[in-house]
Amino acid sequence: MSRLVVYQYPPCGTCRKAVKWLEQQGFELDLRNIKEAPPSVKELAELLDKSGLELKKFWNTSGDAYREQGLKDKLPAMSREEQMALLASNGMLIKRPIVYDGTRVTVGFKEEMYEQAWKENLE
Repeated sequence: MSRLVVYQYPPCGTCRKAVKWLEQQGFELDLRNIKEAPPSVKELAELLDKSGLELKKFWNTSGDAYREQGLKDKLPAMSREEQMALLASNGMLIKRPIVYDGTRVTVGFKEEMYEQAWKENLE
C-alpha cells in the first residue's frame, strides 16, 4: 500500500472528507497542516510539475486570505516566481487538500476524481 502525503487544514470540511475517504481505502497518510507548515517554493514547484495543472488551480480563491489581499486583480500581473513565493508564504492561500504519492498529485476533493486517481493504486 502506498503512503500518501496530504497537505490539509484540519478544520476544513473538504479536507476531513478527503482524509476519511483515503483512510477508508486503506492508504497510510502523512498528514501535513498546510497552515502551520505550508509547502516550500521547491515543494510547490514539484507538486505543480507532477500535477499537470495550471498554477491558478493551486489558489484557494474562496478563502479569506485570497480576498483580503485582492489577489484576483493582482495575480495576472505577477510572475510565476512571485506567485509561488506568495503561495509558500501562506498555506491558507493554497487550495486544499493536496494529495501526493511522489508521482501523482490531486488538488481539492471530489470523490469521482479520487476514485480515478487513487483507486487504481489499490488494485
